[in-house]
Amino acid sequence: MTRTPQNISDELLDAARRAGAEAADAIVIDGSSVSVEVRGGALEHAERSEATDLGLRVFLGKRQAIVSSSDSRPETLKAMAERAVAMAREAPEDPFTGLAEPDQLITDWDMDALELFDTAPEPSAEALMQDALAAEAAALEVAGVSQVSDAASAYGTHRVHLAATNGFSGGYMRSSRSTSCVAISGEGTGMERDYDGDSRTFQSDLRGPAEIGRTAGERAVQIVGARKPQTGSFPVVFDERISSSLIGHLLAASNGAAIARGASWLKESLGQQVLPSHLSLIEDPHRPRISGSRPFDAEGLATHRRAIVEDGVLTGWTLDLSSARKLEMSSTGNAARGVSGPPSPSNWNLSLTPGDKTRADLLRDMGTGLLVTSMIGSTINPNTGDYSRGASGFWVENGEITHPVNECTIAGNLRDMLMRIIPANDARVYLSRVVPSLLIEGMTLAGN
Repeated sequence: MTRTPQNISDELLDAARRAGAEAADAIVIDGSSVSVEVRGGALEHAERSEATDLGLRVFLGKRQAIVSSSDSRPETLKAMAERAVAMAREAPEDPFTGLAEPDQLITDWDMDALELFDTAPEPSAEALMQDALAAEAAALEVAGVSQVSDAASAYGTHRVHLAATNGFSGGYMRSSRSTSCVAISGEGTGMERDYDGDSRTFQSDLRGPAEIGRTAGERAVQIVGARKPQTGSFPVVFDERISSSLIGHLLAASNGAAIARGASWLKESLGQQVLPSHLSLIEDPHRPRISGSRPFDAEGLATHRRAIVEDGVLTGWTLDLSSARKLEMSSTGNAARGVSGPPSPSNWNLSLTPGDKTRADLLRDMGTGLLVTSMIGSTINPNTGDYSRGASGFWVENGEITHPVNECTIAGNLRDMLMRIIPANDARVYLSRVVPSLLIEGMTLAGN
């Protein structure tokens, strides 16, 4: 009989009890993937993998220990449990650790409503290769593209099961299908590269490979001849491709683990305005067909829709059980974990209130400034919110794009920046983070 992730997690808990654990939880993740890369119209690389990973966390009072393995044989489970209990005996006490109380656990959920798994047949390696070849060919057809460094297509599935001695047991399956392309334009020292790609839960939702390849090629051609921009204070539009990174900094600063450490520029901002008053930031882990959706978190608590920022005001922290206990609050059902570490707070699907203008409208309104389409490096001070990142994109004069730019740095303070954001209406609604292009006035720009 084939053992399922649920079978294995139950066996891990039994082994933990026999080894002397007072409480325990187990997570089992198994999956398979196939990926294909092409170059020059021929197969470059093909890979198929299957793996099962398991993690066991045991408790002795307020001491905990975690062990992980990719071997699910019964003798290995026994050895894992014994080792974990021995480690827990030597671990320091953590007054905030421990499983959820039974009355905190989710008891019912509707997996079908989330549509996390595509029941369509798994694509063959040949079908994946044809997608990659089509993307490469479309990119090469764009005038000015000199080569395609990478065109790839992949498919994967995985199952997750979580079980604990507090009575929780639950799991789900996911699927993903993706195509990507990286195109190169120009010659010699004037070469530039850009990309496009798409990843979806359902294969039928995936954008066509020709569109992906063509977009990658067009983007690569557009940035030929990039030069450094002026230095000074200018408005900056963060293109929709990278604008979610700004919201990511807000989420990191409102993460309960950072708040509990006192290492956050938002630590005194609960209940205060952090975005313009007409904007809200909504977390919704129940959006169908979206990669960040899930019915419960890594501690067996129900996930739910919540406004992290409502009408510009920060309403709460993102909490797992441990950080909630430290802050004398309740978990928000945001625990995430892998097989080798304890749970920690993490956000699910996010969406920022859209504006009523297009990106072109934002460029017109800003007059002269920078449109950022790519970012590298990051210097963020978690205590002050001081922000500095390398950027490239396009210079805008009188509301019109004039030429590509690179090798510049944009800087400011996140608290001030986020209070000045003006959103467009171009967010892609099928992403886990639905954030449109954002205009911010008065950024410091360092170029020539």
